[in-house]
Amino acid sequence: MSFDLGSPLPDLTLAASGGREIALKSFKGAPLVVYFYPKDNTPGCTQEGQDFRDLYAEFQAAGCEIVGVSRDSVKSHDNFVAKFDFPFPLLSDPDEAMCLAFDVIKEKTLYGRKYVGVDRSTFLFDSKGKLREAWRGVKVKGHAQAVLDAVKAL
Repeated sequence: MSFDLGSPLPDLTLAASGGREIALKSFKGAPLVVYFYPKDNTPGCTQEGQDFRDLYAEFQAAGCEIVGVSRDSVKSHDNFVAKFDFPFPLLSDPDEAMCLAFDVIKEKTLYGRKYVGVDRSTFLFDSKGKLREAWRGVKVKGHAQAVLDAVKAL
């Protein structure tokens, strides 16, 4: 499946941290950053979340919302949010419906072992729900700032 610039925001609803269910379509009318990460409480994923957290006020000032997505459970997300004080929701995608819609499930190799996992990726939608920017295979350092810069350029 291809997910290209101009693609519409998928019509999906997922369980989220804080005991909520969040429909992606509910964000139409404002820019939205959707970032996918492999696993709660791992070094790279923690740093990425902290970077988005630390810039969150600037994203808000630009009228933009942020949601993080991984295959972890809501309980895991709740612990992750509480531990690092993330001000945005984390969506739980255990059946990979959202991961597949965004085409972020990839074969990876770790210590010579092949497995299927989430490719760290970020997507920026404009206020009309159209994909304006996509980052795949993200390196964490400097990424949240690059995304903020793209939001400000919308």
